[in-house]
Amino acid sequence: MKPAAARSLLLCALCLAMCRVGGASRPDKAEECNRSWHFNFQEIKDLLPEMKMYWPDVLHPLNHSHFWQHEWEKHGTCAAQVDTLNSQKRYFGGGLDLYQKLALNSMLQKLGIKPSINYYQISDIKDALASIYGVIPKVQCLPPESGEEVQTIGQIEVCFTKGLQLRNCTEPGEPEEPASRRPGAGGPGLEVCEDGPAFYPPPDETRKH
Repeated sequence: MKPAAARSLLLCALCLAMCRVGGASRPDKAEECNRSWHFNFQEIKDLLPEMKMYWPDVLHPLNHSHFWQHEWEKHGTCAAQVDTLNSQKRYFGGGLDLYQKLALNSMLQKLGIKPSINYYQISDIKDALASIYGVIPKVQCLPPESGEEVQTIGQIEVCFTKGLQLRNCTEPGEPEEPASRRPGAGGPGLEVCEDGPAFYPPPDETRKH
């Protein structure tokens, strides 16, 4: 059985929507922009208390650094094109700052979306967040294992432009790419949630069967 979901949803706050070269009107998300720029744990040691609280690895809680390496190499090396995010400490520190400003978990609670033994519809969560932030987020889940009824919410991804302005992660009417074509779409083990019900379990609940 996979671990229970985190006490609070993860926010991949700096999965930046990097604009295409040439000034195309439709932004695109860049990934793995510099494979030679490896993750260095020592650069973010000062951020560890906040990182463990707000940017944890829900699947491997005893080894956060693997997840943070994934975040840096996939997203951070692209975000580093922005001067204010041009180091690992600035990238993760900037992500934490944006997390605090967005107040994602408290907003969800105000909308009546909180850890529960009941299911939520993914469309309801996306519509609720769009009503608050004015943009379409990406909700990511752990797919159900054998014997499990539904997917489990693991992460909400909010996308930004190079200017750190909120933007849609998926444009209206644009289908999200199937999980089978997007290896490693979110944190390890996460996939874009399928439309339909999902489990957002209380901290001490295991995944629902």
